[in-house]
Amino acid sequence: MMRATCKAVLFDLDGTLIDSAPDLGAAADKMRTDRGLPSLDLSLYRPMAGAGARGMLNIAFGIKPEDPSFMDLREEFFRNYEQAMTVRTYIFEGVVELIERLQSRGMPWGVVTNKSSRFTDPLTRMMPLFASAGAIVSGDTTPHAKPHPEPLFEAARRMQLDPAHCWYVGDDARDIVAGRAAGMKTVAATYGYLGEVSDLSRWEADLHIDSPLDLLKWLDSP
Repeated sequence: MMRATCKAVLFDLDGTLIDSAPDLGAAADKMRTDRGLPSLDLSLYRPMAGAGARGMLNIAFGIKPEDPSFMDLREEFFRNYEQAMTVRTYIFEGVVELIERLQSRGMPWGVVTNKSSRFTDPLTRMMPLFASAGAIVSGDTTPHAKPHPEPLFEAARRMQLDPAHCWYVGDDARDIVAGRAAGMKTVAATYGYLGEVSDLSRWEADLHIDSPLDLLKWLDSP
């Protein structure tokens, strides 16, 4: 039975639990307007929000990490974002109820994100939802970030659970790669950002959910 193997649920953060695209996009777009360039619509930034600075700066200026100016622009983007992380960011509909339902079952939950602790820590402190998380692991908590499985192993260690008894939910291919490498059941959140994906089946996730509450149907499945 699928439910019997699940003792905890771990989630990616951006695009899975929270919609931070408006604030991430705004941080990059401010860089454009500060330079006298026209503002871009949020719809252009949203699909790449899960890629953080790399995705936002590519949309805003068409540059990539190997560009000589990337590091300076990235730090400017970070400062902009740091000053306004929760102005427009919101929790996806259904997430609060999902967490409440997990807790009512006595099932712990946690967060594994590639977001730097520089942003993860203050953001999660500002949002009451995360007070009940059993673990919050950032992209720099361990020597490796996703798609490496080590951040997921770290979350399982903190929750004192066998990784094989955890499910991992995310909206990016690297989430599924990391979850599979950690021996966890993987769940693709199709309502998230999804990056440049054209065929979700190529991720080879165990399950797909179109809304946060859809996860409960799978947890209740025999």
